[in-house]
Amino acid sequence: MKRIDHTVILAAGRGQRMMPVTQLVPKAMLPYLQSTLVAHGIDKIRPYIRNIHVTVGYKGAMLAQHLIEHDVTSIHNTDGQTNSWWVHNTLLRGLDEPVFVLTCDNVTDLDFDQLAEDYFRLGAPACLLVPVEPVAHVTGDYIFHDGPIVQALDRERPAETYASGIQVLNPARVAELTSGEGDFMTIWQELIAQQLLLVSSVRPKKWFSVDTLEDLQACAATMGAE
Repeated sequence: MKRIDHTVILAAGRGQRMMPVTQLVPKAMLPYLQSTLVAHGIDKIRPYIRNIHVTVGYKGAMLAQHLIEHDVTSIHNTDGQTNSWWVHNTLLRGLDEPVFVLTCDNVTDLDFDQLAEDYFRLGAPACLLVPVEPVAHVTGDYIFHDGPIVQALDRERPAETYASGIQVLNPARVAELTSGEGDFMTIWQELIAQQLLLVSSVRPKKWFSVDTLEDLQACAATMGAE
């Protein structure tokens, strides 16, 4: 079976809604179970995906040291940039193969082999969104699609699923097809206009997005039994 050999964890955010705790450490290094948010994600992914790349920004030196201790493949400074800046402006742009992408605050239980199978079954698209069922108190952009082809993303109109922030994309193809302006929402809208944004049939068994300290506690209670 074809594999996904690279992942990018987005960990550059400030964690403004978690102040004052994040005045001391970046959001990615907040304690989670017996680890940190980002280290927990790395440990979950490592058995399935060989190369782990991480973007850093706020308190980047502290986070980079933490990531070095966890033996990641590469670290990319995106301080002050959008969440998608790395696609067009780092060495990762040259990757002409699928990359599993998620944020450090996406805590998920996902079948990576099943996702890879679905990605290649769909023809290895430029970008494939991983949908989730709506979770109480967690916002997202609802996905409207015709088969696997995404027609629209809308935060106001409800639908069966919404975008989790988890995706599989080919950086080289996305960089070629999109302008490099804005953030991931801009990329997605540009790909929608070309009918090149797809949605997977694979959903996480469990999923939680951590935006506040209360979310962090709820996440540990919800996901801790995984």
